[in-house]
Amino acid sequence: MRYSWWEFTFYFAVLMFVLFMQINEYPLFLIVGVVVVTILIAFIKHVFYPLVFDKRIDRLESFLSKQKNTPGTYIIYVFANRLDDEAELVMEQIMQKYKRRTTQAQFKAAYGLYRKDMFAIRQAVPHIGLSDYRTYYETILLLEDGKSNQARERLQSIKKQWMRSTLLAGIELKAENRDTAIQHAHEALNSSRGVNRYVLYKEYERVLPEVVEHIS
Repeated sequence: MRYSWWEFTFYFAVLMFVLFMQINEYPLFLIVGVVVVTILIAFIKHVFYPLVFDKRIDRLESFLSKQKNTPGTYIIYVFANRLDDEAELVMEQIMQKYKRRTTQAQFKAAYGLYRKDMFAIRQAVPHIGLSDYRTYYETILLLEDGKSNQARERLQSIKKQWMRSTLLAGIELKAENRDTAIQHAHEALNSSRGVNRYVLYKEYERVLPEVVEHIS
């Protein structure tokens, strides 16, 4: 993990301040409070912000590629870059680490989509707890079954704009309406942030390169 000069200066200053507080016998709760706040700032800057808010593809790629010790995050990089040799191994690590049925179901559905295994998705969908993600995969199954009208109706209940636009782009692309698909893909990218934006970028880089040619 690389730190900028201002970050190095900030953490060094915090360290000096904590040492000063210890030497001058400040109350323990104040010292602990400073340390906790510093850790929280570091977590937000180096983990939470990239996961949820960052829009720079190069920074997102750098962040995700370094997450091998966090399989639940690293799998996003693996799927997005179609790293077939690593996908199965990382999925095994995830299944060993996360035991909750609902959590496993989300990963199984994502892995099924990665492999275009609709049966695996059908098995996982009933156990997905988050309604938007469950509806997302239900819409994909309807589309795969050739029920595009039902798929359009189903996706309307999804609250996340990037999810709706992603599905609409897929529907239009399947119907060979490329221009409309590109329009929805732009909507999806513009409304997405963090790792979701990275995944969409890598997918459109393969299937709709016009959408990402001016994005970095």
